[in-house]
Amino acid sequence: MIRTSRPFFRDAADASGGLGDLPEWDLSDLYKSADDAQFEKDMTWLESECASFAADYEGKLAGLSAQEMLDCVLRYEKIDMISGRIMSFAGLRYYQNTTDGERAQFMANAQDKMTAYTTPLVFFSLEINRIDDAKLDTLFTESADLARFKPIFDKLRALRPHQLSDELERFLHDQSTVGAAAWNRLFDEHIAGLEFEVDGEKQGIEATLNLLTDHDRAKREAGAKELARVFQDNIKIFSRVHNTLAKEKEIEDRWRKMPTPQTGRHLSNQVEPEVVEALRNAVVTAYPKLSHRYYELKRKWLGLDTLEVWDRNAPLPMEDTRLVDWDEAKTTVLDAYSGFDPEMAKIAEPFFTRGWIDAAVKPGKAPGAFAHPTVTDVHPYVMLNYLGKPRDVMTLAHELGHGVHQVLSAGQGELLSSTPLTLAETASVFGEMLTFQKMLSEAETQAQRKVMLAGKVEDMINTVVRQIAFYDFECKLHDARREGELTPEDIGALWMSVQGESLGPAFTFMDGYESFWAYIPHFVHSPFYVYAYAFGDGLVNALYAVYAEGGDDFQAKYFDMLKAGGSKHHKELLAPFGLDASDPKFWDKGLSMISGFIDELEAMEG
Repeated sequence: MIRTSRPFFRDAADASGGLGDLPEWDLSDLYKSADDAQFEKDMTWLESECASFAADYEGKLAGLSAQEMLDCVLRYEKIDMISGRIMSFAGLRYYQNTTDGERAQFMANAQDKMTAYTTPLVFFSLEINRIDDAKLDTLFTESADLARFKPIFDKLRALRPHQLSDELERFLHDQSTVGAAAWNRLFDEHIAGLEFEVDGEKQGIEATLNLLTDHDRAKREAGAKELARVFQDNIKIFSRVHNTLAKEKEIEDRWRKMPTPQTGRHLSNQVEPEVVEALRNAVVTAYPKLSHRYYELKRKWLGLDTLEVWDRNAPLPMEDTRLVDWDEAKTTVLDAYSGFDPEMAKIAEPFFTRGWIDAAVKPGKAPGAFAHPTVTDVHPYVMLNYLGKPRDVMTLAHELGHGVHQVLSAGQGELLSSTPLTLAETASVFGEMLTFQKMLSEAETQAQRKVMLAGKVEDMINTVVRQIAFYDFECKLHDARREGELTPEDIGALWMSVQGESLGPAFTFMDGYESFWAYIPHFVHSPFYVYAYAFGDGLVNALYAVYAEGGDDFQAKYFDMLKAGGSKHHKELLAPFGLDASDPKFWDKGLSMISGFIDELEAMEG
């Protein structure tokens, strides 16, 4: 899950802030350095192989035998592997310091070459989609090895109704580096370069956002107002980015005859629109019994007449202010994983010992946290901006869950390992839940239990309620952009229209909060991605309920689900657990876990 920002402006030596020896990435498993001879060798091979692949197969796919089609797919997979290795190295190196001009140039040049080299491959998906269904089915019948790749063919062929001419598809591929990718990069670099000043100290967005969780309400308020000031000062460029990307998407969607702005995301997620709609409706209907009810409790705990936006993630008055050092965070998460199954902790251990995690807050480092799978013959890398807050421990558990999932799914090979976004959050949220339940079971007092329950409820509200509100905002934004250019005030009004509805009557909203849409990276990088978080949380809540009931062989079924990667549909993956995401009642079951935690918190007030 990517969050936002540029970290503190301070020396790297001081970045740990007493949190212990925070690990940094060792990217040598990809390439030893930017001038590694293997990097250029792979670039040269890729240019040659893409041209050779096109020469060997363009115009011929429909006439291939089963064995020839398998050979073709395996060659395509090798190309995907090498290009993935190159761009993973360039991208991760850039994310370590997005303000370093050389790293930015290195990544941009790699992307330009990648686009040019792979242009000859555009024919592949176009020709696959012109092959008769009966012909493909015959090939799958004749070769079990080829049939293993059927999910890839199915995913490609789902896009057939939206496929353009060969010439237009090549054009879109060629211009991609100066289209959305360029605007994405502008957004990233602009965010990374923002400076905020609070109490005389200049800092980046990560540190300023971190103030919103400070115990001192005056600091939270100062942080929120400074965020609003800087966002407002830069609102024209953020508005331009959003207007351009939404318009570009509208144009391409129109040419592809996509019925809605969300259709492309649903197809890539391999999830039916009605399933997402059922999730969205279930969450919005539950706002009063979830976020509205919880924030009313929090208002009372904080002793306030009304909550301001800077109180949303405020710690509770009785919360421990002690920071969690890195070794304790590591032990907490690995113990929780091991308590579920020692194999899970065994898979996670190398992340800590082999340079697979970059944890420290450093100048120019990319926002928040994520897990990047790289390629299946290497391993994932996890990025954090670890500040020692309890939520940072949960972020570690979350991203490490992604890492475990990516390690397990790698056995599917490069083309089948990638999990649809709707299921990509499963292992991460499950890892959080395991860590939370272990910590909850070790609470020594009622007060500790209350703080932990409240923290978990807040995280779940942020994952479910807030992300669905984000999704509604995006839906409104893209619909409105179809009617014409949007001013910053227009976008701000759309943002505010979902805030009161989702957060509830306990809140008032400061002047300037209408600009807080500006820094959310998902709106820029991955339109409509955000519902995947709510999907994952609801799914995991339902899964955890099955686990808590002590079902037979749950661990084995769970590992099998993660190992499947993108080779199976969500319906097939959930069936062994007796779950079905297409059933509207499924989402109510997941939301009832959050409601149950709030019930317990309300009971503590009695």
